Amino acid sequence: MIKLNKIYTKTGDRGDTALGNGERVLKDSLRVSAYGNVDELNASIGVVTLYATPDLKGKLKNIQNDLFDLGADLCVPVSEHNRLRLSRGRIEILEAEIDEMNNGLEPLNSFILPGGCKSATFLHLARTICRRAERSVVSLRSKEVINENTLVYLNRLSDWLFVASRVENQENSTEVLWSPGKNK
Repeated sequence: MIKLNKIYTKTGDRGDTALGNGERVLKDSLRVSAYGNVDELNASIGVVTLYATPDLKGKLKNIQNDLFDLGADLCVPVSEHNRLRLSRGRIEILEAEIDEMNNGLEPLNSFILPGGCKSATFLHLARTICRRAERSVVSLRSKEVINENTLVYLNRLSDWLFVASRVENQENSTEVLWSPGKNK
């Protein structure tokens, strides 16, 4: 008979959890909130992959791996050396992909409402979750030292998600433009 490991440990039943270095903190700490929001972002990107074009799906899988690295970075204080840290190179890759995707798009003359095809709609949702994750990392940085690449990556990723939504709509639907004052 195969013995299965239990998924529950009961160690967090009192509202605390272990960081990557073993330190116990409350589950509502700034650090746990920051990497929890990154985890939620990663899950939302998983939803996008269900609807994305094949080229975009591959890029999203790379981003999901980056987000696990980013979460691992955030779950261990910077004072702990020899830990996984998100590198500047991952930001440069996002920037190159943004530039590549943006080259084929018409310039914007209006804000875009979240919507269009399914993949673009879910990309917009992921973008807003990304912004929340970014805000939570800013809150953490106001109290503790962090790897600044985590904050820059999230800022750039929200731009990436926006441009990717435009690309998906260009290939599958039409963008929904904001009409200021339309409902007066």
